[in-house]
Amino acid sequence: MFNHYFWIVPIGSVLALIFAWIFYKEMIKESEGTERMAAIADHVRKGAMAYIKQQYKIVTFVFLTITALFSFMAYGLHVQNPWVPFAFLTGGFFSGLAGFFGMKTATYASARTANAARNSLNSGLKIAFRSGAVMGLVVVGLALLDIAIWFLILNHFYPVEPGNTHSLVIITTTMLTFGMGASTQALFARVGGGIFTKAADVGADLVGKIEAGIPEDDPRNPATIADNVGDNVGDVAGMGADLYESYAGSILATAALGAAAFMHGDVATQIKGVIAPMLIGAVGTVLSIIGIFNVRTKEGASQRDLLSSLGRGINLSSMLIVIFSAGIIFLLNLPNAFGIWLAIVIGLLTGIVIGRSTEYFTSHSFKPTRHIAEKAKTGPATVIISGLGVGMVSTVIPVLAVAVGTILAFLSATNFDVSNISGNISHGLYGIGIAAVGMLSTLGITLATDAYGPIADNAGGNAEMSGLGKEVRKRTDALDALGNTTAATGKGFAIGSAALTALALLASYVEEVRIGLMRIPEKAALFEASENIKIAKASITDFMSYFNVTLMNPKVLVGILLGSMMAFMFCGLTINAVGSAAASMVEEVRRQFREIKGILEGKAEPDYARCVAISTKGAQKKMMLPSLLAIIVPILTGIILGVSGVMGLLVGALGAGFVLAIFMANSGGAWDNAKKYIEDGHFGGKGSDAHKAAVIGDTVGDPFKDTSGPSLNILIKLMSMVSIVMAGLIVAFSLM
Repeated sequence: MFNHYFWIVPIGSVLALIFAWIFYKEMIKESEGTERMAAIADHVRKGAMAYIKQQYKIVTFVFLTITALFSFMAYGLHVQNPWVPFAFLTGGFFSGLAGFFGMKTATYASARTANAARNSLNSGLKIAFRSGAVMGLVVVGLALLDIAIWFLILNHFYPVEPGNTHSLVIITTTMLTFGMGASTQALFARVGGGIFTKAADVGADLVGKIEAGIPEDDPRNPATIADNVGDNVGDVAGMGADLYESYAGSILATAALGAAAFMHGDVATQIKGVIAPMLIGAVGTVLSIIGIFNVRTKEGASQRDLLSSLGRGINLSSMLIVIFSAGIIFLLNLPNAFGIWLAIVIGLLTGIVIGRSTEYFTSHSFKPTRHIAEKAKTGPATVIISGLGVGMVSTVIPVLAVAVGTILAFLSATNFDVSNISGNISHGLYGIGIAAVGMLSTLGITLATDAYGPIADNAGGNAEMSGLGKEVRKRTDALDALGNTTAATGKGFAIGSAALTALALLASYVEEVRIGLMRIPEKAALFEASENIKIAKASITDFMSYFNVTLMNPKVLVGILLGSMMAFMFCGLTINAVGSAAASMVEEVRRQFREIKGILEGKAEPDYARCVAISTKGAQKKMMLPSLLAIIVPILTGIILGVSGVMGLLVGALGAGFVLAIFMANSGGAWDNAKKYIEDGHFGGKGSDAHKAAVIGDTVGDPFKDTSGPSLNILIKLMSMVSIVMAGLIVAFSLM
């Protein structure tokens, strides 16, 4: 039994990949500019490829080890679906591939953007944005392709037949495993890339700008090439893998909830509930392409004009998805079609509110960032204090938006039946999941605005190192400042979607617990005797009752505390990793200034490769512990505290991690743009005491916004994914 509308999903994925290829070929046809510009781009390209090759070696070893464990669980202990090891590998592979393609495009695009900026601001914006669109379209294209392939494979081996609603539950929960593969790869990419880029950035700023008094991206600074390499491996490859798993995770979790929500009806309705989020993602991809073609600007555009240019494309795609998603839901003829469509719109609106809030608190066109810049007149301490305050206050709107969005999405999917919330919980959770899909439905263009940022940053670096004129540097600075805001907005979307997806994953975890119990007849019998209901027909509420998931259960409370602790410990480990690697970079830059005569006079070339090697070594060494903890802690919590302890762990990680991630991303973005506001000529401009104070604030914010903050949303979802995949093991062997 199959629904022919499903074929829209692979068609959408192929269209996305075709247009990504077209945009890539258009960019490659452009000139890299002067010989010097091409040489600098080549340095960055080689450094990025060397790093990513080394990182993928380590990640491959980790993946093979975890796959061996899954194989033992599936074929030895028989507590897991036999397809899990293969799905896990493909999720990691496609996630890494999305990041790699995006990074490769970015390393070719930066010099071409700088060269185009010699002609006009619009030319530079077009190349940078279309190159960022390659990343956006590759991510959604590969995610939809992976989802479509696995759905077809599993549908062949677990045929969906009339009267058998259990097959779709098995198919969708098994597909969630490739979400764990994607999350694992994303965390390594984000943490490793974040440590690399910020170690180089902090070292370059502290010694170059403050001690030596030379401009950012000056070719005399030994760390400047490593800094530009870092933009590509952290902000592009890491971000691509990150949003791949966000996008795929939201669709997979919602599909699993659809299978659960409609499992007590007919199979035809159930399959419609499963493919609905996939169809929304596929149609959103096509609408993103339309939006991408509508981004352009005029010469001499202000920051607000540039933001409006990007906003025009995003808003067009968003308005179109509202219309087309209504068509999809009503075409499928799902029960309570209007309520489900309303949940999609609510998710989309929640994402827009988060994006606008992030833009307000991080763009130097608005008061909060200008307030931080003004505090630089009294020194670095007041810059840091005001930045922390702005970051904390900036959490209010996103948290309220997600809270209101969650409640409204839940209620709309239950037809606003507040009298029977416990009875409608599966449908309500499906509404929350599809709201997350709605938020990310136009990821093709929202990720393009995010990936655009590092390309513009590298273009500015290339222009500085190549000695292009002031007018060119002014244009690339405008594109770069816009990139900081769009990057912060992209992180806001990722964090917001992580919160909604994590709630959906909690429900998916319960479904996996159900399957785990069914594999062990004696445990299933205990459940049925206790709850007086057949396990196949039990609701989420029945499982909550059986495992005593209440705030009065000390195992739940301990789990909440452990989850909250994990968010802070993870941030502490990654920030310390950046600090340690940055200290090595500072010493190396000082050594080169001291020992290589003629660097500061421009008569000798620094040893750029040595700085790249230091960042690479620091990142590879320091990324292992925080990344592995995200995998190990949920397993140990489950073995010791059981299902209720894991539920507490995931809730604690979500609550603390969500708010902490927003705070760190926004405070870091605000510090960065406060520095750029001063560099535009305010409060003394470049080289002034206020500028030096702002640079220190920016270096504090670097690991906040580019390492720890964006990694937290992956941490939240990876812990959920690990718990889902390990549910069978926990049900079989938990001690409590």
